[in-house]
Amino acid sequence: MKKTVLIIMAITMISKLLGFGRDVALSYYYGASELTDVYLIALIIPETLFAFFSTAIATSYIPMYSRISSEKGVEPANRFTSNLLHIVMGIAILLVILVFTFTPEIVKLFAIGFEGETLRLAVSFTRVSVFGVFASGAIAILTGYLQINNKFIIPALIGFPLNFAIIVAIVISHQTDVIVLVLGTLGASFLQLLYILPSVHKSGYRHRMVFSVRNEHIKAMLILALPVLLGTSVNQINTLVGRTLASLIAVGGITTLNYANILSGALQGPFVSSIAVVIYPSISRMASEGRMDAFKSLVGKSVNMILLLILPASIGAMVFARPIVKLLFGNGAFDERALVMTSGAFFFYAIGMTAFGVREVLSKAFYSLQDTKTPMYNAALSVVLNIVLIIALSRFMGIPGLALATSISAIVCSGLLFLSLRKKIGSLGLKVMVISTVKILLASGIMGVAASLAFGWFNNFMSTNISLLFAILVAVIVYSLLILSLKVPEVEEMTKLVKDKLQRREV
Repeated sequence: MKKTVLIIMAITMISKLLGFGRDVALSYYYGASELTDVYLIALIIPETLFAFFSTAIATSYIPMYSRISSEKGVEPANRFTSNLLHIVMGIAILLVILVFTFTPEIVKLFAIGFEGETLRLAVSFTRVSVFGVFASGAIAILTGYLQINNKFIIPALIGFPLNFAIIVAIVISHQTDVIVLVLGTLGASFLQLLYILPSVHKSGYRHRMVFSVRNEHIKAMLILALPVLLGTSVNQINTLVGRTLASLIAVGGITTLNYANILSGALQGPFVSSIAVVIYPSISRMASEGRMDAFKSLVGKSVNMILLLILPASIGAMVFARPIVKLLFGNGAFDERALVMTSGAFFFYAIGMTAFGVREVLSKAFYSLQDTKTPMYNAALSVVLNIVLIIALSRFMGIPGLALATSISAIVCSGLLFLSLRKKIGSLGLKVMVISTVKILLASGIMGVAASLAFGWFNNFMSTNISLLFAILVAVIVYSLLILSLKVPEVEEMTKLVKDKLQRREV
């Protein structure tokens, strides 16, 4: 499993770099403006509305497929997949009709500050982007199918065609018409779907023309999916409140918040998604087979891996928030005002990065146990806390206050989720986890100080961007040496894995 995680991490990091290229291109050509706010809202609306269904279905699909395949065989499980795809397409059709009918009202709900030409353009963009739900719905299920069949590489590469197509659309739109921007993004979604279809077929899936909402497995999955659906819905309410307030606080507020969120996600995403994607099918099988000791061991190790990889990234992001934003976005139409807002939000998002990662892994553990209610209650609590904090902090801090509110709620709720899982299945190796966390925090803190000093020294005779790159290199070296000397168990296991691999090559 560790080898697969490392491969997925490497692919995801490269994909994130290409994603940065996409965001840098958007910031270079359009900055943080009303147009970028309109574009991002047009993408967020269908993504948010459809996430109610797609996240719940995709999350419940893997354990349900595993159950059907184990009890009745692969063919019934594949027929279930076909039936589910048809149901999701039906939901997508209803959503498209809903958005087309009430587009102005929906746009105002997501961005209350939009008026006049900005509102008109947002309505036009949204009516184009909403068709992407057909592609995203199919992708959510079919990537799950590939992961069940231990095909992790193709789903990990799915961001490559998306990001490349969007970059091309950004450049062309700037030279022609802004509508190309949203049309290109829509086309990129379907390009992703076309990309994974050959691998799905090769894995043995054959589509069947079956449609039954009364199917026993669909009903059972809906029981599992309903709490996920409710939990997702409150998370989307969370997003809605944040974006709406951002549209009121400042022109370009939605865009700067989005850039900061992207940066935070890029730092944690390769690690969190790689670990969560790989362990989810495994712990689902362990739970269904009653192998709880193995289940607890894998979940505990996964949480430790999140801490090991994301805590230093979080510290580094806080130390270098402004230089990082300036390096990646500080060109073209991206001005000083946008730089200040984005770097401030990025700093406060970084505080909660580790909590976001831990919560993702713990949620997957509950879903594997077919307990979807506990994450739902946790999500509801997170949203209530976040909305209260957003309203309070945004008054004093503006856009950065929205990010800080999100981080605080994530920290509180991930801690509560951990306690709930420990109560449900017993010890997760808390003593070992605490010792590892103390060591990682110590190494991360020293790394942050060393990197900050190095940046100041390099900046005396180098440009800010070059100084930042050298300071990051210093941070990596210092953290690696410290974490090896402190003998963190997960580091020793990875070191052993690399040594064994090298020895086998020599033989």
